[in-house]
Amino acid sequence: MKKLIQTLKNIWSIEELRGKILFTLMMIALYRVGSHIVLPGIDPNRIDTSGDNGTGILGLIDAFSGGAFNNASIFALGIMPYISASIFMQLMTVLVPRFQKMQKEGESGRKKINQYTRYLTVIVTLLQASAYVSYLRGMYAQTGAIMPAFSAYFWISSLTVLTAGTMFVMWMGEKITDKGLGNGTSLIIMIGILARLPQSFLQELSAKSVRNGQILVFIIEIAILIAIIMGCILLIQGVRKVPVNYAKQIVGNRQFGGARQFLPLKVNSAGVMPIIFAQAIIFIPTIFANFNPSSGSFLLVLNDHKNLWYMLIYSIVVIGFTFLYTALIFNPKQIAENLKQNNGFIPGVKPGQPTADYIGAIMDKITLPGAILLAFVGILPGIAERLGVTQQFSTFFGGTSLLIMVGVVLDTLQQIETQLLMRQYDGLMKSGRIQGRQTTSAVQM
Repeated sequence: MKKLIQTLKNIWSIEELRGKILFTLMMIALYRVGSHIVLPGIDPNRIDTSGDNGTGILGLIDAFSGGAFNNASIFALGIMPYISASIFMQLMTVLVPRFQKMQKEGESGRKKINQYTRYLTVIVTLLQASAYVSYLRGMYAQTGAIMPAFSAYFWISSLTVLTAGTMFVMWMGEKITDKGLGNGTSLIIMIGILARLPQSFLQELSAKSVRNGQILVFIIEIAILIAIIMGCILLIQGVRKVPVNYAKQIVGNRQFGGARQFLPLKVNSAGVMPIIFAQAIIFIPTIFANFNPSSGSFLLVLNDHKNLWYMLIYSIVVIGFTFLYTALIFNPKQIAENLKQNNGFIPGVKPGQPTADYIGAIMDKITLPGAILLAFVGILPGIAERLGVTQQFSTFFGGTSLLIMVGVVLDTLQQIETQLLMRQYDGLMKSGRIQGRQTTSAVQM
């Protein structure tokens, strides 16, 4: 406890770090306030906020927005349109030569890509906002939540407000990244997920305390949740270190290079993207269940994450997308070329294409266990619910929510520890150093 108090004093004594923390907290508070402001023309007293949007895309958006989607808030779409646009632009930098060249232009190229991402975010937001307004009109047509006097203007006003709200959330995320602490986009997503934790925790505690002897079960659940979090930390931080040597260079009386370093290859390079893609792909067939009643029973299985068939199909899709996304974002040939340009080489492997083949072979070997573990984490909420955990609390036992929270917390703590070490303070841990995901890309989370 004394060590913790001293660490907090050290953090607060650094003026720059204190300013970053206060700015981040202010932006987070502003985001949470906006999440409870209802769209114009909707009676907040007639909104049913107790409903569940399922485990598909609607449930994912609602989880990422901290319940703002279900509340018909001005921030209902949250940061998801920006995430979608960022994913698309990231894929373009891999598949389209023009964007590849733009990415290699340094700061100027990065600014161009960011500008294109913002333009694309507006287009994606308009499309998603149109679908969301139709969703609201269909849901609240009979309840009278949409005020009759405002119904004529509801479509255009909601479209405008939702687009402006998403762009404002995007601006807050960028400001947190520039002036705050951590990656702003990832922090906003994490805060939205954590906003549902207290209510889910209380619901689970209430469900387990009603019957005698269930408190012990609740304690066991918390212990298992902690163990799962520790496992996710290992999955996110796990790397395979490939030894790399650099040739010696003598310039004048000084020697450069000759050091032995390591090339860290992540076990889970794809992050949470395979889980998000898998949820999106599996959710699409369930849409046709309403149009084809004969196949509805089978298609609805794909929206029930407790079902064993869903778990099997979901795991296969996650493993497939893990290999696909890793192949898109990881380029062994480029890494081999960079090593060659910097006079680096892997001992026992020739530079050039043999090095690229060697790195690619290692990446394939470590991606398979990483993909299997990622798929297992993805189906953990369904397993937890089958074992008696309430639906809302079970989402914190794995899946996208847990991986995002663990990754963002690691990144944020790593930035705090870096600030402390730069000023000759002790780190956050007595031994070892906190390792984040070593990326600023919000979409890799």
